[in-house]
Amino acid sequence: MKSSPASRSRDIERQAGYLRPEHCVPPPPRTHSADDMWFIRDSCGIVCGVITWLLVFYAEFVVVFVMLLPSKNVVYSLINGALFNGLAFLALASHFKAMCTDPGAVPKGNATKEFIESLQLKPGQVVYKCPKCCSIKPDRAHHCSVCKRCIKKMDHHCPWVNNCVGESNQKYFVLFTMYIALISLHALIMVAVNFIFCFEEDWAKCSSFSPPTTVILLILLCFESLLFLIFTAVMFGTQIHSICNDETGIEQLKKEERRWAKRSKWMNMRVVFGHPFSLAWLSPFAPPDHGKANLYQYVV
Repeated sequence: MKSSPASRSRDIERQAGYLRPEHCVPPPPRTHSADDMWFIRDSCGIVCGVITWLLVFYAEFVVVFVMLLPSKNVVYSLINGALFNGLAFLALASHFKAMCTDPGAVPKGNATKEFIESLQLKPGQVVYKCPKCCSIKPDRAHHCSVCKRCIKKMDHHCPWVNNCVGESNQKYFVLFTMYIALISLHALIMVAVNFIFCFEEDWAKCSSFSPPTTVILLILLCFESLLFLIFTAVMFGTQIHSICNDETGIEQLKKEERRWAKRSKWMNMRVVFGHPFSLAWLSPFAPPDHGKANLYQYVV
């Protein structure tokens, strides 16, 4: 039976001689604390991140100044304004956390002779070395060519958050997709209500802008909301599916052999969002508390 290219690559990594620690220089001493912000200096990712924020601000502008403030129904404006702005704030906070949280990067250049000796490996014990960042690569870690680091439980690199989605920031990415989908749906509903109201009333009275400007702004918001609703809803669904099955996007794509123990779907959710279940699952300001949840359980 022929082995796949992926399995042959793993066989190469299993050879002890492949580590070649003499080719790795010791990593430079850390001059920053662990609390320093993580940020990837990638021009494409930065542009995509800025576009994301600008699109949310555009939606805010149209919802508040075109639809809600001119409305004569104060209760309608207050309830929908508070709901939309609250969800938009949570979406942007989730985006910021997903972008500026270390996704689980492996220390760069630690595949030195001294570090390997400090691991006190048992005879026959296997370790992996990434030839690109010269790091001892933990199981289920993959190298990202954009971040230029190995990322633990890397799912994929997302330019819209200018970061990898990995072990430490997957919760924030899932919350970002969920909240963007919710504000997109909410905006579509308000646009539909506003169009119905304006068709029944005088267009000049339903907005502080001219009728042509109002129609153009609403159509653009409708197009933006529909596009983002489809995209983020699909992404949210695929992320939840991956979490429940405890299999990252890269592992599914490469069809990697499953060497970790199977857990219940509920336990897999708690590993990502926190243990135990609480309202903190929905907060981008609450880092996931894993508690007794074991991140790595392998089949012996």
